[in-house]
Amino acid sequence: FKSELRMTTNTKVLFVSRPSSVIKPDEVFKIDREPLPELKDGQILVRNTYLSLDPAMRGWMNDQKSYVAPLKIGEVMRGATIGEVTASKNPKFNVGDRVSLTGGWQQYTLSDGSQVQKIRPVGNYPLTIWLGVLGATGATAYFGLLDVGKPKPGETILVSGAAGATGSIVGQIGKIKGCRVVGIAGSDQKCKWLVDELGFDAAINYNSPTPLGNLIAKHCPKGVDIYFDNVGGSILDEALRKINKGARVIVCGAISQYNTGAQPIGPKNYLSLLVNRARMEGFLVFDYVHRFQEAFEEMGKWLQEGKLAHSEQFVDGLENAPEALNLLFSGRNTGKLIVRIADETPPAKL
Repeated sequence: FKSELRMTTNTKVLFVSRPSSVIKPDEVFKIDREPLPELKDGQILVRNTYLSLDPAMRGWMNDQKSYVAPLKIGEVMRGATIGEVTASKNPKFNVGDRVSLTGGWQQYTLSDGSQVQKIRPVGNYPLTIWLGVLGATGATAYFGLLDVGKPKPGETILVSGAAGATGSIVGQIGKIKGCRVVGIAGSDQKCKWLVDELGFDAAINYNSPTPLGNLIAKHCPKGVDIYFDNVGGSILDEALRKINKGARVIVCGAISQYNTGAQPIGPKNYLSLLVNRARMEGFLVFDYVHRFQEAFEEMGKWLQEGKLAHSEQFVDGLENAPEALNLLFSGRNTGKLIVRIADETPPAKL
């Protein structure tokens, strides 16, 4: 058993340089391979099959205080994975268990099991649903909109980054709660998808020659009660111009600012918060970990009832993860972006 582990090579992606602006994969990452160490008592070996790519990864690369420690130079790039236990010296896990964990950008992860969750199939949905709707992405949409935004039936919700993993779920939950939902995305194709496939009431292409403010006014004729912000920058400013009295502005992210290499641009129209007695509030999904089960049970029910759709975009091969990460910052992804590291059916157990 020990010799078999030593013969198993683990391919991993190391974080080797902090980007100053746009991520240059050949400079920021390095592919490394090494034999797996021996499994110790209490440990499990997970063969990662899928890796989640998320905008937050860009923030982890900066050497500054944040909600999690910054990445260290030379360590395996951080990331959520799902996979299968292929060896276990931990009584809580059996070989063959399907699990989710922060396994990192690597083929195999050794873990003591403390931050590993067993997962199960949900209806006919693929296991990757645990990286999206039933993962941190779904929980972000759920708690951000419902706990921070507190939507009421008949209100208007405006969502930026609406064709992304989080925004697309936010909009659908808004519809379930009886709201008018308008999405903002970067192409006519994405806008069509939001309306035709996900049930948004309207969608705005921010690359349209028509000024964004005019389009928001057109599709939000009663103003904006909740603005769920994933992008920051000029789009945030335009949304602030259209908020109603008592509006809630939910700060989930600012993807337009992550790769500029400059100080993030703050909102110019923040006095609209004062005039409208509105609230602008940031949140972190990690503050809701103790309530994840609540979110997953309700969203699982919505999935089964056909009220909640999900979309996944796959990139094959761990070695392609560094380049694929930039899809998030160039508007070239739709839905949840996932790297397929390996087939779900593993080779012979170790």
